[in-house]
Amino acid sequence: MKKISLPKIGIRPVIDGRRMGVRESLEEQTMNMAKATAALITEKIRHACGTQVECVIADTCIAGMAESAACEEKFSSQNVGVTITVTPCWCYGSETIDMDPMRPKAIWGFNGTERPGAVYLAAALAAHSQKGIPAFSIYGHDVQDADDTSIPADVEEKLLRFARAGLAVASMKGKSYLSVGGVSMGIAGSIVDHNFFESLAGHEGASGRYDRTAPPYRSKNL
Repeated sequence: MKKISLPKIGIRPVIDGRRMGVRESLEEQTMNMAKATAALITEKIRHACGTQVECVIADTCIAGMAESAACEEKFSSQNVGVTITVTPCWCYGSETIDMDPMRPKAIWGFNGTERPGAVYLAAALAAHSQKGIPAFSIYGHDVQDADDTSIPADVEEKLLRFARAGLAVASMKGKSYLSVGGVSMGIAGSIVDHNFFESLAGHEGASGRYDRTAPPYRSKNL
C-alpha cells in the first residue's frame, strides 16, 4: 500500500531585525512563542486518520528576506502545507511574510506590554491584502506581560480552529474529486463545478456515470 504523506504545519517566528540590542533582546521570547504554538498544536490536533500532527519550526528567527527564504527552503523539503507566523514585536512586513499563494497561513501578533505585535500584524495583513494572498489574523483580547509565555484561551481557540481548517485544505490539495452520478441525463445545470474544486481546493476533477456505455472513472490519486 502506498504511504500517504501527511501535511505538516510550519511555524515562522519573525523578529525585529535591528541589531545592537534590539534583535538580541527578542530572540528568546520570539522563539518561545513558536515553540509554545507547536506544542499546543501537537498536543491538541490529529489528522483525520488519527495520526499526530507534526510541526516544523524555522531554524532561526526571521528578520528579512534571506532568513525568510531559508525558512521556505526548509518547509518545502518537509511537506509543510500550512504556516503560522508568530511575533511579539514590530518586524519588516513585506520582507518576512509567507509569500506562497497556495498555502493556508495565519499570523499571531502577541498582545503585550512591550513592543506588541499588533502593528506588525496590521502591516503584514495589509501587505497580504495588497498582494491578493489571504491570511488569517490572530490577536489576543487581553494585554499580557512581556515575559508571559502562556497562550490565552481566546488565542488558543483561534490557533486550533485555523490549524484544523488549514490542514483540511492541505490534505485535499492535489487529490482527485470523483463525482459519481452528479450529472443527471446530461443536464448541464447538474454538473459539478470543477473550477471551484480546482481553484479553491487544488483538486483534480473527474466525473463518472454508471450505465452500460460509460464505466466509472478510475483515478490512482483517489
